[in-house]
Amino acid sequence: MKRLFLALCLAMAAATAAAMDPDADDPAVEARLVELAKDLRCLVCQNESLAGSQAALARDLRREIRVQIRAGKSDREVIDYLTARYGDFVLYRPPFRPLTWLLWLGPLAFLGIAAAVWYRLAARRPPEPMPSPDRLADAERLLEDRHP
Repeated sequence: MKRLFLALCLAMAAATAAAMDPDADDPAVEARLVELAKDLRCLVCQNESLAGSQAALARDLRREIRVQIRAGKSDREVIDYLTARYGDFVLYRPPFRPLTWLLWLGPLAFLGIAAAVWYRLAARRPPEPMPSPDRLADAERLLEDRHP
């Protein structure tokens, strides 16, 4: 039983070591990599940042970013390299330019259109008619009967 437990512990340690990134040796490079990768989208997962994704492509992209950081490239140069290669889709915050105007202004335009439609529908509705004197008298009588 002890041997089985020891073998299991060794297997877990080996699996943990394999899961660790072998290139993570310089803390400054890793900190910069993590900050850059937070703002970049995993191209496979699409709703996950490059920093949090475990997809093979994400690991390759992190490795490429690490290589460029070690080569002395600035953050802007690394981002420009990735956008030139993969397009603006790799960015979580795409730039504001004519191609992305709908992305940035679409929600605001939708709210404006919805408010205009709501206003038109509310203005078109006829006003509530005033109750007749007989109905008002009936309502007052019912209220008086309820609270003597």
